[in-house]
Amino acid sequence: MNRIDMHRLQELVRLHRMGTGAREAARLLKMGPNTERTYREALQRAGMLDGPVEELPSLQVLKEAVADYVPSKPRVQHASSVEPWLSDIERKVEKGAGPKAIYDWLKRNDEHFTGTLSAVKRASGRVRKEMGISAEEVVIRVETDPGEVAQVDFGYVGKLFDPVQRVMRKAYVFVMVLGYSRHMYCEITFDQKQETWLKLHINAFKWFGGVVRSVRPDNLKAAVIRAAFAVGEPTVLNRSYAELARHYGFKIDPAPPYSPEKKGKVESGVKYAKNNFFKTTDEIDARVLNREIGEWVLQTAGTRTHGTTARQPLQVFEQEERSELLPLPTQRFEMVIWQNATVGRDSYVTFRKAFYSFPWRWISKEVLVRATAHTVQIYGDNVRMATHQRALPGQRRTIDEHLPPHRRDLRHRNRQYWVRRARAIGEPVGCYIDEVFDSDDVLDQMNLARKIVQYLEGFPRHRAIAACERARFYGNYKYQGIKEILRKALDQRPLPNLVLPQTGALPEPRFARSVQELLDFHKEDMHGHN
Repeated sequence: MNRIDMHRLQELVRLHRMGTGAREAARLLKMGPNTERTYREALQRAGMLDGPVEELPSLQVLKEAVADYVPSKPRVQHASSVEPWLSDIERKVEKGAGPKAIYDWLKRNDEHFTGTLSAVKRASGRVRKEMGISAEEVVIRVETDPGEVAQVDFGYVGKLFDPVQRVMRKAYVFVMVLGYSRHMYCEITFDQKQETWLKLHINAFKWFGGVVRSVRPDNLKAAVIRAAFAVGEPTVLNRSYAELARHYGFKIDPAPPYSPEKKGKVESGVKYAKNNFFKTTDEIDARVLNREIGEWVLQTAGTRTHGTTARQPLQVFEQEERSELLPLPTQRFEMVIWQNATVGRDSYVTFRKAFYSFPWRWISKEVLVRATAHTVQIYGDNVRMATHQRALPGQRRTIDEHLPPHRRDLRHRNRQYWVRRARAIGEPVGCYIDEVFDSDDVLDQMNLARKIVQYLEGFPRHRAIAACERARFYGNYKYQGIKEILRKALDQRPLPNLVLPQTGALPEPRFARSVQELLDFHKEDMHGHN
């Protein structure tokens, strides 16, 4: 028979001393008749049913009497299907493994294992009961000083109307709860991006009129890139969040993974906002709701008697906590976004759908992007190696030195660029390249012009100009022609004293002669021989 609660047994003694009948006593104490009779007879044998009503036997005396006269009924023991593996289960439980993990391990490592998951759960439960509670399982209530800490988190609140995009979207409520007063800040948002995360903190600090010394976020991607899963493993903070913390002067203390009780204040705050505010409103416009939730915080959440502190959060904040907050910084925080990126095969890094060049030898390697509203800086191995002006989506920002020297010019695919570059050598060179483009009515001469300009840039200016003047004179608009002129130093020979045509396109070959000229030439030649 299971032991009865000693307080009920003490009440049984009192009722019998008051002259209450057995059936009535059993009804009042919600006992079965057999149970009442068993304990009544035991107490009778112990001589405890007689005596003054006001002098009842102590709980310890009653416990001893029950032990002497009502022995515990032995529980029927059934052989467990996991009995042969009980020592293995005990060993794994002591290491902290759960029933499912133990069951999976037994199935993998013992082909003779025939137990069920339910049997492993029962065996694990018995082992844990025998072990008792560990010190690590004890919940320690942390008392915080005014202005010391705030907890932050998001809660999903369903779909709301986004007045910017003018569509229904998944919405979240951001909540920051001050640990001491339980005063809080709430704001509705449609995403949990870095920019949003930082902006919400800025808005919250402005709402409170100051900054706490420590902020405890959940392990959100926007706040903590990689959580610390083991002692000694560093917690990696989002660099953008770290810059915000430095600017405002607070410390970041991320909640341990899978430990919601370590940020219970904000968990309760999110739940309270969802159940009290959102479940009583018919409004769906997020802009309107953000105004209303601010009023709700001041008029309802702030003036309620808090279940834990038994005080009004807003009153405690105004009287005791506001003055303990750190002052807001005098300078405005410039939004900084850090992001990992990979250098593409075109030697560009993509950030917010815009493209920024980076040294080509870093292709396929990971880099860090630091972006403000005006600039984008890119780091390789924690060294800043590129700085660009911020671009709009689809735009490119290029530094020529980031591309391979012999291929960087391939990206320029317009006539004006190569003519301008040729004129930088000399005006005759620019005129020649213009004529190169016009030398064929069908074929695109872009690659030809590019090759000629690049080749001429490797020679002294006076030689490049002279080579172009000779090539124009003879109507030679080929890369090989320019190359031969310079290779054979023909550019250093004087040109015949003839007037060059004004355009590069010749109506007829430059050295063509009329039939009469040829006849005159032959007559003179024959006459000379005569």
